[in-house]
Amino acid sequence: MNCRSEVLEVTVEARQVEEAMLALLHTILLHRSTGKFHYKKEGTYSIGTVGTQDIDCDFIDFTFVRVSSEELDRMIRKAVSEFKDALSNSGSDGMGQISLEFYQKKKSRWPFSDECIPWEVWSIKVNVVNLANEQERQICREKVGEKLGEKVINVVEVINRHEYLPKMPTQSEVDNVFDTSLKDVQPYLYKITYQITDSLGTSVSTTMRRLIKDTLAL
Repeated sequence: MNCRSEVLEVTVEARQVEEAMLALLHTILLHRSTGKFHYKKEGTYSIGTVGTQDIDCDFIDFTFVRVSSEELDRMIRKAVSEFKDALSNSGSDGMGQISLEFYQKKKSRWPFSDECIPWEVWSIKVNVVNLANEQERQICREKVGEKLGEKVINVVEVINRHEYLPKMPTQSEVDNVFDTSLKDVQPYLYKITYQITDSLGTSVSTTMRRLIKDTLAL
């Protein structure tokens, strides 16, 4: 199986890291989750509904839609918070990457553990910039909102392509494809990882600064 890999890149202020990551990760998971499966007998099931919720950002002019599952939101927020803290404590120039990997399990014979086979990975590269004053911060607030809107459209376009998805499992195999631990939603099995790098993507941060300066000049 070939694993699809998609890369997104954003440039934000430090205070915008959490909201930007939540917006993108929740957007992806919204399209990679189903309602809970209710099996009547092997091979026959119904799928529950998935509620959605609009979330307004505090530091970005942006509203995103997420699955209305408090359990899922807590899990995503915990991972994003750890990434944000690692980024701020790294002492680096403010660059990192958070990845959302979807996988399915392949049963192995005892005594070996199950094999986890990734089928889609989203990597979000983050550049953090320091701005001089409140005027620059307000412009960044608007520009980051515009860029996030473009990224969300990009995510939806990619997900709407007719590419590989794990086939709907039988009742005995549902845990090999979906995370069934949540009471109100059933995302595909996933894991979130991150890494902090040592140097800033100067070309990206310079582009953001140029956008801000061009706006100030208008």
